[in-house]
Amino acid sequence: MIEQLDKEYVLQTYPRNYVNFKRGVNATLFDENEKDYIDFTSGIGVVSVGHGNESVAKKIYEQVSNITHISNLYAIEPQAKLGEKIAKLSKMDVATFFANSGAEANEGAIKLARKYGETKFDNKRYKVITLEHSFHGRTITTVRATGQEAMHTDNFSPYPDGFSYENEIANIYKSIDNETVAVMIELVQGEGGVQPLDKKEVQDLAKFLKEKDILLIIDEVQTGAYRTGEFLATNLYDIQPDIITMAKGLGGGVPIGAVITTHKDLFTYGDHGSTFGGNYLSTAASLEVLDILERTKDSGELDKTISYFENKIESLFQNNKEIFTSTVGIGLMKGLRVKDADTLASILKESFEQGVLLLRAGKNTLRMLPALTITNDEIDEGFKRLENALSKIAK
Repeated sequence: MIEQLDKEYVLQTYPRNYVNFKRGVNATLFDENEKDYIDFTSGIGVVSVGHGNESVAKKIYEQVSNITHISNLYAIEPQAKLGEKIAKLSKMDVATFFANSGAEANEGAIKLARKYGETKFDNKRYKVITLEHSFHGRTITTVRATGQEAMHTDNFSPYPDGFSYENEIANIYKSIDNETVAVMIELVQGEGGVQPLDKKEVQDLAKFLKEKDILLIIDEVQTGAYRTGEFLATNLYDIQPDIITMAKGLGGGVPIGAVITTHKDLFTYGDHGSTFGGNYLSTAASLEVLDILERTKDSGELDKTISYFENKIESLFQNNKEIFTSTVGIGLMKGLRVKDADTLASILKESFEQGVLLLRAGKNTLRMLPALTITNDEIDEGFKRLENALSKIAK
């Protein structure tokens, strides 16, 4: 039934597995037949505090029972408190614009950078340099900012100009000219293969850009909200960017995006806006999510979970070197390089049949983004099912 309805009434932009999930408990999902699945995807890094989280559900119910939305023409208490919370957890002097998604957040970051380039220099600066294999969104502008040639099809051209790509940080320096306004990078390339950047190279780049008054934009749509073990991967890399973007795990499943910047007075009235961005529902939910994650981090539970998960993935790699070539990633943003794309496709298909949900990244990376609250029992069961899947593929 659901497959028929989906194919008839929903635009087919995703190749779907037609399973009808009805409920979830932390990192476990149940379909309409009560078959359970261990979820190592968390909705592509979104359900950061797990499915069916009672305290988040309670907070959402309390909020929508009073006010869901009023618009940004009025002050919104949970929005202001969330801005304060983000500044505190980031350990930076920042202010935040709230949007509804990662793509919107990156659009806002690019607009902010372009206003900086227009108002801070005698000559107009508008060019943004990103890295090959990056992913920054699916709007026309963020597709162009994405450094994957496969994303730049003629179907959606012409694209906005002002974007260029380098294959590594060392080559960014030579691409900078007197029209360059910003460099935009992910500290761990998610869609590009769960590939962390080198910490020293990032720190050297940040220092150089600061000296040249060129903005550093860090896309933390996937790495933010404790995904790498710290509130921001920026904290892990010990840098001070000009602009940071967040989304995904920030709302625990409620859509929200954030443009966080040290340039607190650059945007003025009318420069940017969003009807839904930062409304009562999304910011109330996000405050509760961050409270949970902050407690989980401060108690040491998050670090223990990361260590336990890392040991499991390393053991899986060591026992299956005929399938995997290496492990990659940081925190609970992990991946396994697979020997070829066909084998990866087989793993994803068989794992689903065995009841464990996994993701693809790039051409040959098996990606895992579990809920940050996943239990050891759920981790054990998920890897057991993945081992079963691998054993069937090897036959």
